[in-house]
Amino acid sequence: SPALARPELINELAQEFGSQSIVVGIDSKEVNNSWCVWQFTGREETAKTSGYLTSDWMQEAIERGAGEIVLNCMDRDGHKNGFDIRQLAYMRALCPVPLIASGGAATPEDFAEVFALAKVDGALGAGAFHRKEITVADVKRRLILGNFPVRFEEGYSGYA
Repeated sequence: SPALARPELINELAQEFGSQSIVVGIDSKEVNNSWCVWQFTGREETAKTSGYLTSDWMQEAIERGAGEIVLNCMDRDGHKNGFDIRQLAYMRALCPVPLIASGGAATPEDFAEVFALAKVDGALGAGAFHRKEITVADVKRRLILGNFPVRFEEGYSGYA
């Protein structure tokens, strides 16, 4: 939300720290058949549309110096029905910097699917891990089966 209020913040930070250090998170939601950027999404009563189309804001953020985009697909977030492959694949085609998928992960298969179909550079999940429905090791094993590059050390307790 601060970058939406003052987009030149991205330029300033990129100049100071380098684009490789600047990650812009985008909360995106479908409205009238268009993906739109939302802001103040921490609480439902404060959330509102920013006036930007997701693709336009993503491209502006990159032009201003963002070196990575985390795209949170709000329509899937918390619903445990997988990543929004359609939106992520569309944005991937427009995004020349690393794109990280967020929103909807519930199974190890969801992670394999988003890498295979949307061609994202990374994917994150929260709820399924917090609820202990899946583990990092489960996801890594599934990704290894799909021949995705993964660091995995058998026996490392941090994966549990």
